Amino acid sequence: MIDPRKLAALMLAAAFTAAGCFGCGKRGKDSSSDEAEAVSGEDDLNEHSLSVTFLDVGKADSMIIRSGNSTVVMDCGEKGDGKEIVSFLKDRGVTSVDYLIITHYDKDHVGGAAKVISNFDVANVIGPDYWEYSDEADKYRQALEAKHIEPQLITKDMSFSLGGAEYTVFAPKQDYYGPDNDNDFSLVTRLKYQDTTFLFAGDAMDIRLKEVMDVAGDCDLLKIPYHGRKLNALGAFLDRTSPEYAVVCTDKNDFSSYVKNLLSEKNIKYWSTAFNGRITAISDGTNITVTSEK
Repeated sequence: MIDPRKLAALMLAAAFTAAGCFGCGKRGKDSSSDEAEAVSGEDDLNEHSLSVTFLDVGKADSMIIRSGNSTVVMDCGEKGDGKEIVSFLKDRGVTSVDYLIITHYDKDHVGGAAKVISNFDVANVIGPDYWEYSDEADKYRQALEAKHIEPQLITKDMSFSLGGAEYTVFAPKQDYYGPDNDNDFSLVTRLKYQDTTFLFAGDAMDIRLKEVMDVAGDCDLLKIPYHGRKLNALGAFLDRTSPEYAVVCTDKNDFSSYVKNLLSEKNIKYWSTAFNGRITAISDGTNITVTSEK
């Protein structure tokens, strides 16, 4: 006899599938409208899956990756967002962070990092090898010193395995990208979980996108760089990486119509924190399912 709870779950999944809004499978792109249809859902991570949560932190980035018993935090939003990150992790019983990846030191990426470092045992910290002076960056550095953590400031690409996933972090290829152009120091990370691949492009701009275009490889889901602002190299980058799905961490003012149109023209189904709130992508190793608050 079938457990009534399992039967209900199967019926609900079938209903979503029939409506065309559940189960963003790895193969077979869905046609994209101006904004992908929102699906509300729980973070139903299990031992055979990997989840990526894109927190809704305005025009800032913060992603939390969990698989097996591992936790990776990538960027920490702005100063006030640290509390949300800490709450999210503690609500899920997380007591330690395996890797904290800071793509670059702009305040909308490093802002909440001090709070995370202060509240958890952080085993590894990765960042690019340059420095930016701001209150947020200084507090991040002070938090590292207080915990006696020596960050890995990478100048060469690096890889590591964790929780059944393979991570490749692409380091900047130059030591200077021009005045006020720290965005091109962004670490770009490829995450491969069995047959599915995620690509996180930080705030990479035109020069940086061209640097990683030939090495990043294809992906199933791309975190759009630079909060959905217009970039001349983005079209070529999308062609080269061939994502089926995209997530834009942004607010309504920064998400450009140019990028919206580009994603639609290339038949890439997308979500944005500006319109969809918190977004969760779960991979079972073969397919990626995306749910959102709105």
